[in-house]
Amino acid sequence: MNKLREKLSIQLAKNPGRIVLIGILFFNIAWFIIGALIISALSLNGTEHMNFIEAAYHTITMILDAGCIEAVVADLGTSGVAIAIACLVIIVIGMITFTGAVIGYVTNFISDFIANANTGARKLYISDHTVILNWNTRASEIINDLLFTRKKEKVVVLVSSRKEEIKKEIEERLSGTTAKENADLRKRAKEMPFFKGLFYKINNKIRRTVTYIVREGDVFSLKQLQDIQVEKAKAVIILGNDKINSAGMKNLSDDPEERPSGNSQTVKTLMQVADITAAADSADKQNIIVEVTDAWTQDIIDKIIRSKEVEGKCNIVPICVNQILGQILSQFTLMPELNLVYRDMFSNKGTSFYNEKRKVDDEEEYIAQYLSNHCNAIPMGMLETDGEMYFYYTADSEDCINKTTEIARTDYRVKMNRDFWLDKKNVIVLGHNSDCDEIMKGFAAFRCEWNYPDDVDDEILRVTVIDDKEHLDKMNHYRQYPFVAETVVADIYDREKIYETINRVITYSDEDTSILILSDDNAKNEDIDANALANLIYVQDIINDKKKEAEKRGEVFDTGSIDVVVEIVDPKHHDIVNSYDINNVVISNRYISKMITQIGEKASIYEFYNDILTYDVDVDIDGEEEAEFENKEVYAKKVSTLFTELPAPCKADELVRAVYHASLDESRDCVNLSPTIVIGYVRRNGEMMIFGGDLSHVDVKLREDDRLIVYCAH
Repeated sequence: MNKLREKLSIQLAKNPGRIVLIGILFFNIAWFIIGALIISALSLNGTEHMNFIEAAYHTITMILDAGCIEAVVADLGTSGVAIAIACLVIIVIGMITFTGAVIGYVTNFISDFIANANTGARKLYISDHTVILNWNTRASEIINDLLFTRKKEKVVVLVSSRKEEIKKEIEERLSGTTAKENADLRKRAKEMPFFKGLFYKINNKIRRTVTYIVREGDVFSLKQLQDIQVEKAKAVIILGNDKINSAGMKNLSDDPEERPSGNSQTVKTLMQVADITAAADSADKQNIIVEVTDAWTQDIIDKIIRSKEVEGKCNIVPICVNQILGQILSQFTLMPELNLVYRDMFSNKGTSFYNEKRKVDDEEEYIAQYLSNHCNAIPMGMLETDGEMYFYYTADSEDCINKTTEIARTDYRVKMNRDFWLDKKNVIVLGHNSDCDEIMKGFAAFRCEWNYPDDVDDEILRVTVIDDKEHLDKMNHYRQYPFVAETVVADIYDREKIYETINRVITYSDEDTSILILSDDNAKNEDIDANALANLIYVQDIINDKKKEAEKRGEVFDTGSIDVVVEIVDPKHHDIVNSYDINNVVISNRYISKMITQIGEKASIYEFYNDILTYDVDVDIDGEEEAEFENKEVYAKKVSTLFTELPAPCKADELVRAVYHASLDESRDCVNLSPTIVIGYVRRNGEMMIFGGDLSHVDVKLREDDRLIVYCAH
């Protein structure tokens, strides 16, 4: 008896609902039997020959519907009080214990089922999906970019809180993108003949092919990770926490010295995920992408990779967020046209970067041969990733890589400038963010690669930094960077000082000037992008004043000599910046998101991104620092200086072949040139053409002030 009581007590504690349901069912079965026995024993008129089974049936129907009592007692008025009371008692108790209790239990069960589904307590049966663990300002863009894969995509998000808010954010992002892209599509279709435009709309319409599920839970919980089938996902993305919480207060201390140096949550999450995905029963070739924002976390993650990464099972790719953002911002400042290029090519939309496993003995010979019979993709080069060799291409889709074409032979040629060198550059940096060190490292690598070889005093790069005293002191006024010619102490309210400095640098410099306006990503929520927008107003006023002064003198002020690159953190401020006629708006978070989306599809593409974003570092040879021109990058080179003669109008495939062969021949005895691949061009007005589709049908007519987008080592 004690053992029975103990077992009952345990079950009642673990599964109270189940015990209640069993009790209800047992009581009702017993009550049906009792009721049937009473009715059978009474032998009422019309029921004398009713057996037990019939009596049980009539008992149940009488309980479910009191009107069915007539099947048992034809006339209550002549049957006696005892019989009437007995039947009514059976009905009332049966209705309470059976109809009421069972319906109540089922209703409660359904409510609990819905609640459990909403909170993510039930296991999902899903595979080949993308899992996102944690949430930050970059997350919705990752999901949004999956719209452009043109495939049905499934995404499961596991977060600790804010589920409804996150669902709303995703829905708004997907709906906004779908509406905008399809509106642009309809505009382009209107310019075509009717039937051509109709088919163009049908074939290119953006559809909601992304299905997403958001769950609240613990990202460290083995059960909850297994419930969302992490072991069957094609990609698992572990995001770092935002520095700003939902209440708009800083999660970090205002004192930089008091801020934590690592992200333990990222480390713990990766450890749990790595254990699951490295198991023998997990899916093969899973990509685990991890955001990293500091050296401590990077070091721990490297150790986890060495310990847990299993070839053919899970491939762990750490994304160094601050480093990538710093590299991107430094490149965009030096060559603003790359902002337009990467905005499209770091995405699944339109022409993008693709790769295939391929090892070639002679890269130059392979590219020359490939260009002779392919018009739908452009070969870039070969890189090694995890012991495997991959060849990289630009194309509209992966299918285009191996599509061969009969190419008509032409004598189209170009004359490249054997003494080409990048123009000098003036840079003004306004404000600060947490990537300042990485931005300066990008400038330093560029300077090392492109500083004039014959005159070390003739700097190719001159940087002026305008910032408040606190952050200039923190950076030691950038004294460690010899190319920083001047630092000016001025906060956002020192308008006259900011104006005077920018005006002076622009006026007394013959070189093109880029102004990089940074947004403080450690600001409170309500202050995000506020300083950047204020600095933008100052810069726009200066440019407008320059125009007016030139008009008074009867001259034309070349606004193209001043490139303004504005970094914003919150995408909602994009339209505000665009209203100031600024083409180079950098939504820094989106670049990381787009890269993560593509790496989730193909982890090996990360090495290529890392290569093109990193200028060649200096090496020590016999005690002297020199640049090493082995890695290749994407450059925006001015047509008027890259060629000795303006190239004649041609087709895109002709230009790609002609430039490649010209650069290849001349590079053998000239260090200033290297094998060069053309992937597009940008007009001075911001109009961009990235070569895609059948290049033999793409017309190209270059102008002297165009920038050719090329991939080369120098």
